[in-house]
Amino acid sequence: MAKHPIGVFDSGYGGLTILKEIVKKLPGYDYLYMGDNARAPYGPRSFDTVYQYTQECVRWFFSQGCELVILACNTASAKALRTIQQNDLPQIDPSKRVLGVIRPTTEVIGRFSKTGHVGILGTTGTVQSESYPIEIAKFFPGVKVYQEACPMWVPLIENNEHNKPGADYFVKKHLDNITSQSKDIDVLLLGCTHYPLLANKIRSFLPATVNIVSQGEIVAESLAAYLENHPDLANRCSKNGERAFFTTDSTSDFDAHGSIFFGEAVRSQHLDLLAGKG
Repeated sequence: MAKHPIGVFDSGYGGLTILKEIVKKLPGYDYLYMGDNARAPYGPRSFDTVYQYTQECVRWFFSQGCELVILACNTASAKALRTIQQNDLPQIDPSKRVLGVIRPTTEVIGRFSKTGHVGILGTTGTVQSESYPIEIAKFFPGVKVYQEACPMWVPLIENNEHNKPGADYFVKKHLDNITSQSKDIDVLLLGCTHYPLLANKIRSFLPATVNIVSQGEIVAESLAAYLENHPDLANRCSKNGERAFFTTDSTSDFDAHGSIFFGEAVRSQHLDLLAGKG
């Protein structure tokens, strides 16, 4: 692996849906992906725990030469990003950057809606953080935001049950819950990087007038613009078109699931965070 890859972090596999779009948009860069599968899911965990885990992983990325780390995890972005940016980065290395997936999404989500009624589907942690309503209000103060926590969706996906009939109940339940909050919702944001794998099933329970928005392309476009606007940082990131994958849990499980999220075969290495090395 080259010396200064762009780090992409998630609590598990979901961030691979983000990395997939980033690689498609910016194929020349080197990328280092890490899934903290051993401690997933992050969604139900406390703010302090998510911050602790995320900070440990960010420090690992920096130890691997990353100048830029993307938190491709809505829960980590909601519960840990601001503290890492404001408190940790100035002490660790002010020249390094850590970015999340919530800000790029909230900067544009209002443009997808004609009615001004937007629904957010996310983990319990993301919903409880109120990050989306707070951030959307900054860019689209007239937009009304409705949220629904979907705690069963990630386990269904990670156990490969998401395309089976048994998942229908949990998908329909949460869609009914959020659409009952407002009949004018015309945009549903998949506010968890796992949820694109449920997109077809979600679509089957909704009218065609509802726009289902995934984050991958939005984040990739935002990152491209960010690097263009920060050429010094872009020049510090190595460009050999290489990719490496790490997981804190079973590599065989990661590779099997990861290929589904990433859209092509992945081959991971095991990382023991306590040992500080793979």
